[in-house]
Amino acid sequence: MLVSAAAPHAMAQSTPAPAHGTKAKAGTPPRAARAKVAAVTPQAVGKSAVYLSSTSETFDVKAKHITRGALVTVSQKLLSQAPAGTNPLKVLSQLPGIMFQSAEPQGVDIWSQQLFMHGFQQQEIGFTLDGMPLGEQSLRNYNGLNTLLAISAENIFRIDISQSAGAEDVASTSNLGGSLAYISRDPAHKLGGTINQGFGSYANYHTFLRFDSGDLNRTGTRFYTSYSRQDGQIWKGTGDQFIQQVNAKLVQPLGQESYFSTYFDWADEHQFSTPDTSPEVIQKVGYKVANYYNGKQSGLQAAINAANGIFPSSFAGLEDPEDSAYYDATLNSADYLGGMRAHLQLTDHLLWDSTAYGHGETNQATWTTPYYPSPNGSPLSELRKAPGIKRLGFFSRVQYETRDNTLGGGVWYENNSYQSPEYVFQMPNIVDGQLTEKLPNPLDYWKHPFAKIFNQDYSTNTFTAFVQDTYRPIEHLALHFGFKSVLSTTRVGNGYANPDYYSPTTQLASGVGLTTAEAFLPHISADWHFLTHHELFFDISENVHTYAQCGYKLCASPFAVTQTAFDQGKSSFRPETAWTYAAGYRYSSQYAGLSIYGYRTNFNNRLQQVTSGSSVNPISTVSNVGGVTMNGVDTALTIMPVRNLVFTNSFSYDHATYDQNINEAGTVYHLKGAQIVNYPRYMYKTRLSYDWQGLTAYVDASFNSKRNFSYTGDVKVPSYWLSNLGIQYNLTHIAAIKRSLHPLKDLTLSLSVTNLQNTHYIATMGENGNPLNIANGALSYQSFLIGAPRMAFGSISANF
Repeated sequence: MLVSAAAPHAMAQSTPAPAHGTKAKAGTPPRAARAKVAAVTPQAVGKSAVYLSSTSETFDVKAKHITRGALVTVSQKLLSQAPAGTNPLKVLSQLPGIMFQSAEPQGVDIWSQQLFMHGFQQQEIGFTLDGMPLGEQSLRNYNGLNTLLAISAENIFRIDISQSAGAEDVASTSNLGGSLAYISRDPAHKLGGTINQGFGSYANYHTFLRFDSGDLNRTGTRFYTSYSRQDGQIWKGTGDQFIQQVNAKLVQPLGQESYFSTYFDWADEHQFSTPDTSPEVIQKVGYKVANYYNGKQSGLQAAINAANGIFPSSFAGLEDPEDSAYYDATLNSADYLGGMRAHLQLTDHLLWDSTAYGHGETNQATWTTPYYPSPNGSPLSELRKAPGIKRLGFFSRVQYETRDNTLGGGVWYENNSYQSPEYVFQMPNIVDGQLTEKLPNPLDYWKHPFAKIFNQDYSTNTFTAFVQDTYRPIEHLALHFGFKSVLSTTRVGNGYANPDYYSPTTQLASGVGLTTAEAFLPHISADWHFLTHHELFFDISENVHTYAQCGYKLCASPFAVTQTAFDQGKSSFRPETAWTYAAGYRYSSQYAGLSIYGYRTNFNNRLQQVTSGSSVNPISTVSNVGGVTMNGVDTALTIMPVRNLVFTNSFSYDHATYDQNINEAGTVYHLKGAQIVNYPRYMYKTRLSYDWQGLTAYVDASFNSKRNFSYTGDVKVPSYWLSNLGIQYNLTHIAAIKRSLHPLKDLTLSLSVTNLQNTHYIATMGENGNPLNIANGALSYQSFLIGAPRMAFGSISANF
């Protein structure tokens, strides 16, 4: 029963100290090296030296204004070993303390994406691309763009992961639990490109094409443009998952240590999702319940029958058969993101870096409801949430170097206009066995709704500023202090609730606003390398999360409620804040790496959407449920007994519990001391990899312990193991093939298998919220997504 009631290389923590006599600079290359810089790139200046492990190129720890202690980097090398088209967040889950869940193996189903880092979910982690804010990584991201749609995985140079809430220079108002900074690849200096064709189970195809112009003139002007296409079928039921994307980047060097660059992204997404399920459905029906849609009239007929109370025989005995499957559920979106950056090394000691950016999105998230009939007599109608985003912003920072100090400061401003309407469209009826109108394609953009269900318009202005200093009093010791100030105001207007769909007295929060103002959010850290292979560090920081935004009942936003609920709760609404205290130790040598990272987080004023009843029309409130205390530790051990053979094991423990009980509608729910929902207390990860003359092979496995589904912990999801393997070979390491394939530089074949043991497991949890306890209908509440079965993938890629 699935529900119970009652790196291929050294992990990032295994990196050596810099060589004796070397100081980590945070702005420019050492003076002795500057004369050797022939053509500056965004990846060559404006940041500090990168310290790579002597045994690995996959993970490293780098200094970037803050001390290196709490910062981890994942390179393109590891990203490229995953099946072609895989979401980079899926790859990051190999790190200790990070959990990524998805209903399919590549993590491209945006509805099912779920990331946790040290107990914080993705909405509480900061995300940027080349410094441009990507906002909260929720399904309907109100202030940014999903990382999967912001850049193709093949165009990522590296990802910097801050495990602490610090990183005060990150353009984010949600980085309570850390931040992920995506850095894009630069155009190549030589004319060339990349072709990558992937394939896999369930008609999965991934195509990536990239063209690099090379240097166009003596100043080094160059650009690239790329196109990617991800297409496949969902693994249960019928439906396509399609994403196409264009990226382009131009770099214009300005002298030796300055440059101007632009970046552009266009993404077009059309996806079916597998259905949400409940503990009851899993126990009584199984794992393979699919939606009724099959592209034929028979699928629509099955959905109409269910709306009329005629269900599949397997649904007999279910408490809630009507919500156990719907006709369809889809996502459609189109995004444009662009930015211009000026990186100016004004003197040997003074750096000025500024970026202006814009982002626009149209989105449609749909499902076919059996609860609201169409005007033509069909018992079904198509509900479509149609949020839209228009963002404009800029950020600018200066940095000044002295002999012992790196001083910096900067500002970020953004204006965000977010609209959150929901409409309802007519579905065809079937009369005397005949369709009354053409069967629609759920992945098309629908027009001409017959009613509006709800609407709210949000306008948000955000301003942050930071000041920081890293002081190096002696060799191998760096002391850092900085602070961040935040001022963000959101106003909500144009509220509307359809009286026929809701009650005639329902009025949404409108004409209201809230402000987040924090003048002093400190960050203190230190990093000390002693002896040759040892490092100690600590990190202390405070951060704040501005109020979330979304449509009515769709998230834990104080605005996503009725006017009455907003007025009643306004006095208790406070911005979420978190204090994080972390300390760590690393040892690294040629044959072994060891790391220990311990942390304590006090998460205060936690706003939570509390739900009961049906997931279709739940009774939802947003409450300040008090605090969460997290005490955790990550440990990792890497051994390299022979050259190119790496065996890594990591264990993570996170004791994250609620500090208070809550009182909801006069009932006290005993949450105090219960583990937080959706995140395991224990995780174990292991990976064995081997590189030899163009061959890379790996096998990995991970274990997640039980997770709480209900807040009180009386309904849990069982633990599970998951394993994967992969192999790559670069054919150009065979001399005869290399000669015959000229001018190709690389020709690489890849094969991989996910979920080797074909494990049945629950992946994403709480996508529709979490119930309070078993008495509030937790067993029949549809807020699970089943993980994908065993799948196989392959690809062939070439660089020229």
